[in-house]
Amino acid sequence: MAATLIYTHAACLEHRPGPHHPESPERLRAVVDALRAPHFAALAWRDAPMGTVEQLRLIHDADYIEEIAQRRPAHGYVPLDAGDTVMSPGSWEAVMRCVGAACAGVDAVMAGEARNVFCATRPCGHHAEPGQAMGFCIFNQAAIAAAYACEVHKLGRVAVVDFDVHHGNGTQSAFFDRPELFYASSHQSPFYPGTGARSETGVSHNIVNVPLPRGCDSKQFREAISAQVLPALTAFAPEILIVSAGFDAHRLDPLAGMNLEDSDFQWITSELMRIADQTCDGRIVSILEGGYSLDALATSTAAHVSTLMQAEAA
Repeated sequence: MAATLIYTHAACLEHRPGPHHPESPERLRAVVDALRAPHFAALAWRDAPMGTVEQLRLIHDADYIEEIAQRRPAHGYVPLDAGDTVMSPGSWEAVMRCVGAACAGVDAVMAGEARNVFCATRPCGHHAEPGQAMGFCIFNQAAIAAAYACEVHKLGRVAVVDFDVHHGNGTQSAFFDRPELFYASSHQSPFYPGTGARSETGVSHNIVNVPLPRGCDSKQFREAISAQVLPALTAFAPEILIVSAGFDAHRLDPLAGMNLEDSDFQWITSELMRIADQTCDGRIVSILEGGYSLDALATSTAAHVSTLMQAEAA
């Protein structure tokens, strides 16, 4: 059994939101190239399967799913919101591979085929609301993976931890009234999308928001995570942990203003693995979210996956 399994697919390169758009295919190329280095020879790789409409319906409204299916263009671009979320001819398959990877990752760790999974897919998903695309995101694969774990594997406690620099408003919205689903987010605030206040705590305090100031450094980040996210996650005791792994809180990221280093992503990965070892036999499915400096995205993802690979075989 491999410690870490990678799901990816070439179709995820075919979501093309337009020239100069920050959520470019080059992001995924940078990630895959980094993970093909000799250091990562022990990784096991699988093609991401296509997701299903049934999986989408675990989180998204039927009307919204039908709208996205109907609006996929034969050529050119179709905007899905006021400005930055776009479909191209390859977008439908790309987002369905994202969903398929996330759900297959859940299946793999539940079956003991790997200790953990990293989904090297794009576009990101955590801003996608049950009935609305936004923030580069069309379907919310992390939220779908969590709901899938409950529905298919009959788990009663599933957690998503999100360290992307932006608050995952879509995940929070989907989980807010579902006490079996836990969501914790650290994010720059005030910042897009404007949600994620500490007071947004969910139906049973199953939402934990950690707003962080612009310029937040390693010390502030680690102290906040240690004081607020890790104890709440431990108390929730998830049976599987989904990670929304965004790397745009890195100091080199051009779209944000936090000052984290590769070592911070390594640290939080290690801390999440420690809790997962205590509560759910180490079962983690990590899903790529944001990160828009190609260099920082490559090195941060490498730090994250290298840490995941240190999981001991069961």
